Amino acid sequence: MDGVIGFEDGDVASLLSSPEGKPTIDIGKQIFCNSAVNMKNIVAVGFDMDYTLAQYKPDTFESLAYDGTIEKLVTNLGYPKELLEWSFDWTYMVRGLVLDKKRGNILKMDRHKYVKVAYHGFRLISKNEKVATYGNTFTRDAFDGPDYAHIDTLFSLAEAYLFAQLVDFKDSNPEKMSEVKDYYCIYTDVRSAIDMCHRDGSLKEMVAKDPKKYINKDNSIVPMLKMLKTSGRAVFIVTNSLWDYTNVVMNFVFGARTIDGDSSLSLDWLQHFDFVITGSAKPGFFHDENRANIFMVETDSGKLVNTDNGTPLAQVGSPALELPNQIPNKHCKVFQGGNVGHLHKLLNVGSSSQVLYVGDHIYGDILRSKKVLGWRTMLIVPELEKEARVLSSSRETRKRLQLLRSERDQIEDQTHHLKWSLEHGNLDAGERQKLTSKLDVLQAQGARVRASHQESQKSFHQKFHPVWGQLMKTGYQNSRFAHQVERFACLYTSQVGNLGLYPPAKYYRPGEDLMAHESDVLTK
Repeated sequence: MDGVIGFEDGDVASLLSSPEGKPTIDIGKQIFCNSAVNMKNIVAVGFDMDYTLAQYKPDTFESLAYDGTIEKLVTNLGYPKELLEWSFDWTYMVRGLVLDKKRGNILKMDRHKYVKVAYHGFRLISKNEKVATYGNTFTRDAFDGPDYAHIDTLFSLAEAYLFAQLVDFKDSNPEKMSEVKDYYCIYTDVRSAIDMCHRDGSLKEMVAKDPKKYINKDNSIVPMLKMLKTSGRAVFIVTNSLWDYTNVVMNFVFGARTIDGDSSLSLDWLQHFDFVITGSAKPGFFHDENRANIFMVETDSGKLVNTDNGTPLAQVGSPALELPNQIPNKHCKVFQGGNVGHLHKLLNVGSSSQVLYVGDHIYGDILRSKKVLGWRTMLIVPELEKEARVLSSSRETRKRLQLLRSERDQIEDQTHHLKWSLEHGNLDAGERQKLTSKLDVLQAQGARVRASHQESQKSFHQKFHPVWGQLMKTGYQNSRFAHQVERFACLYTSQVGNLGLYPPAKYYRPGEDLMAHESDVLTK
């Protein structure tokens, strides 16, 4: 995978200074709008770090997480040693899937939560089996309870792939797995092993030793941040990562120097931010009633200074929340913990709608910040770059699919009318023979059109992904993931640097919402 993405400073400057006033931006780097955002009203722009400012390479980073999880399963949880020989296909899983822990199934559903594609491990579940399992009930499953796990982050792809592997392994080798290890227990073990990797710091330690192996370089980030700062916005980071790891990753992202183990790190990258909050424990951070203490981080030593005890910085709920006097007068101030109440006071914003927050996690970054706070939100969807380009190059295929679908529907309607006439009409023998012959022709024609439509649709979806198809669609319906993006992300785009391709005062406006009757009329 290419390790460098984005644009050079000059590229961004030339785009923004285009004499036409509206530069052409590649479809894969455009920003798409669900809910209006007037950047003139935005006084502070915040960023998550992992998979937002720092774009990890899935082929190496997710493989690192996968290998670490396997090792924990074998060493700590007693799984067979042959698991150590397994490998990870980082391209197989996609975001938006749901794991059925009890049945060992992986599901892709539409926005109405109807299961459209289902696998048991890596075995495709037939339509009849799928309907029998998820369609023949009096009460519809919401797929939100403890029996299900949502694969909504790029961090979760290795988890989903390993779960599918273990489901197949259990089915094929029941003698090698304890009887008490049902599918639910297997998932719980996978989740526990992943948590062990995060708790012992082994994953982040490996990244810190060789960032270039695991993180893409992005030349568009610095000019984008400079543009925001020059336009008068406050710029901040809120990340769950702690200071030591944040400093290593940001040094690499901002190209300070080659990092190797314990070599010295630069703090120059802090000039691009007004505040950095580490160890934020999102999504809990976004609740003002979360009374977590906020600490100042001494950037040289990494030591924490308690800003809530014996200093002017009061607890949440106090009438005045001020910065403590002992904080040095720096261009950027680094903190750990706290909650959104602390952040609002640091930013000195008049209302939450003046904040735009950019992140990759639909729940941890986007849902809570918009639904609870009313922040404006931008979701980073790296997969969108390929998705948008494939979609753009497939216009003729989509037209053909629409024509086939329309032809199929017309034939079905004619077939139903003929059947009704044959069953209920007062016909003589000649008329009945004539209609029967016409029905036979229509049914044969309908079968050919249906087969052609199904094959064309399958081929179209496989252009996006050979197993799961288009990320944002399930058949003709928006996928569950797309539905979440539409509901909670005001804006969405493929890379954080794309924000620098647009004027800092841009008014992002959504397209017109069309109901089915409007779409049917306006597209004909």
